[in-house]
Amino acid sequence: MTVPVSPSPRMQVVVSDVEMPFLSMVVFIIKWTIAAIPAMIVLFILSALVAVLFGGIFHAMFGGLIPKWPTS
Repeated sequence: MTVPVSPSPRMQVVVSDVEMPFLSMVVFIIKWTIAAIPAMIVLFILSALVAVLFGGIFHAMFGGLIPKWPTS
């Protein structure tokens, strides 16, 4: 039978410096930028869906109150 071990008390860590070669940092930033492209696409699609939803709601609520643009 094993005895449960109590968790150690919380310790605080302060990072004072990070040493990273310049080319590794450049590669990291390029990868970070490339990874952000799909995230921006997903955010664009989600915001478009929210805009369509709110547009439909506002059109249903106020569609008859706003006159159409004059055609002639």
